[in-house]
Amino acid sequence: MAASTGPVLAIGALTMANRSVFNDEPVDWKVPIATAITAVLFAGAERAVGRTAVTLAYVALVTVVFARVDPKVPSPAESALRWFNER
Repeated sequence: MAASTGPVLAIGALTMANRSVFNDEPVDWKVPIATAITAVLFAGAERAVGRTAVTLAYVALVTVVFARVDPKVPSPAESALRWFNER
């Protein structure tokens, strides 16, 4: 398995969980399909550019945690903050 596969799969899992579990939105089936395609593309990119693809995957993971992917759904960091404040 390529080194960039873990961060890419984490991006997909975070997006799906944040959207459907924490914010009661319907499941968007484009996310797991796009995640699988992206994981394959990043594995190929690792062969071409090496460590740069892995770094880009981790930058994308941090971005997804703090930025909104869908404008109407809060980011995972916002959802976690809301959950902590409700307790």
